[in-house]
Amino acid sequence: MIEAAEAGGEAGADALGPAALLASIRSARSVEDAAAAEQLDLAARWADLHPPESIHSAASFTVAGCEREEPIAGPGTPLVAEFCVAELGTVLGISSVSAKKLVGHALELRHRLPRLWSQVHAGRVPAWRARAVAEATIHSTPALTVEAARFVDAQVAAVAGKIGPAQLDRLVAETIKRFDLAELDPAADPEDGYLHVDPRHVTIHDEDVHFAGTVRLEAEVDLADGLDLHQALAHGAALQKALGSQESLDARRAKALGDLARTQTALDLVHRGQTAGTGVEARSARTSTTEAGPDLPTARAVVLHAHFDASLAGDTTVFGPTGRLEEGQRLLLLEQLKSWCGDSRTRVTVKPVIDLNQEKAAPGYEIPDRIREHVALRDRTCVFPFCGRPARGCDVDHVIEYDHDAEAEGRPQPGPTETENLGALCRFHHRLKTHSAWRYDMVAPGVFEWTSPHGHSYRRDRDGTTALDPPDPLDPGPPRIPSPRR
Repeated sequence: MIEAAEAGGEAGADALGPAALLASIRSARSVEDAAAAEQLDLAARWADLHPPESIHSAASFTVAGCEREEPIAGPGTPLVAEFCVAELGTVLGISSVSAKKLVGHALELRHRLPRLWSQVHAGRVPAWRARAVAEATIHSTPALTVEAARFVDAQVAAVAGKIGPAQLDRLVAETIKRFDLAELDPAADPEDGYLHVDPRHVTIHDEDVHFAGTVRLEAEVDLADGLDLHQALAHGAALQKALGSQESLDARRAKALGDLARTQTALDLVHRGQTAGTGVEARSARTSTTEAGPDLPTARAVVLHAHFDASLAGDTTVFGPTGRLEEGQRLLLLEQLKSWCGDSRTRVTVKPVIDLNQEKAAPGYEIPDRIREHVALRDRTCVFPFCGRPARGCDVDHVIEYDHDAEAEGRPQPGPTETENLGALCRFHHRLKTHSAWRYDMVAPGVFEWTSPHGHSYRRDRDGTTALDPPDPLDPGPPRIPSPRR
């Protein structure tokens, strides 16, 4: 029966000729584009239902390394309650950050890029192209005024959104110059607005890990820095070859870059003039004391947490060929780990195995390191649906709130500090749980069930997030997500 069904399916596919197949593919793409356009419209309408009570409770993006925050859309767009994006994200099966971007793009297009917005809904521009333009206009530095954004909108709409990233960058730079926006920023170059759009960056795509345990790095640096880096990598690759390396030039250059990352902070910059150009007084990052001066600073420590399954074969411990690296939840090969451990600059710490099935508890509210480690290993990431922030950087939350007055009043503690009542939550979702109608319970160790303000339920465990039975679509639920308590 199975073979007959497969044969029937193949016969149905063969019945379509090349022209019909192409027409079907084009039709499917049109349906996909229309659905994406409708999703943008619905996201904007969802934002309309959830205005914040004050600017302090509006959704925003945290800027890494800075204390400031960026709005989710440019000047002239309405503010949105920060917690409303969480329910939108869970319904779509995406993270809260991705939902925040979706809402921001929708508002940017509707209010500041109206021509592009109309073209998206007319089917002339796919939503992903319009969202790329919105991303550029939202995060322009300095910020684009409403008039400047309308200028970008007119230029992009004239070519039906067919503009590449480089052209878009130049257009934004021209807009900054045309509207004298650089003068609003004291750090801008008054002679050339384009120079203020600083293209320099170093991006490590650690979310896209190759099966061999490598990641892609992309950078744009000053010309002088680029030439110096090229020279340093060429020297490092040649040195490895002279020492007997049989690897390709590309692999040797990649290893040389890693060597720079590990040893650059150990250079004795004070005595640089004595050693520059000689090539004979190069000192190791492992050297603690030298004749030329005091102790050298050690290279910056990079701590990685690797997990491998192991079994005993007699008196020998046998490790599996693949494991998991906590940082980025990446695949890790045993051979790669061995090569790291073979480096004399690597310090290996082997910690005792923690039995995650054994409950741990502590008196009082404070969470000891041993319990915090247990929770981080068990949960791996923030336990909010679809959130992927590593657990080691999260808060450890009492699922049932700890009662600080219970002991003084002679009552049993409803929210004890024990692993059965603790979960890892990133700061945003910790605040969400505390200040909104979202609720969750731990139904088994490491298994959490969440209920949203509108009645949607989700189970989060070590395998990810699963949507449970949806609520009655005829039930309108609460009118809006409550704002944070102040």
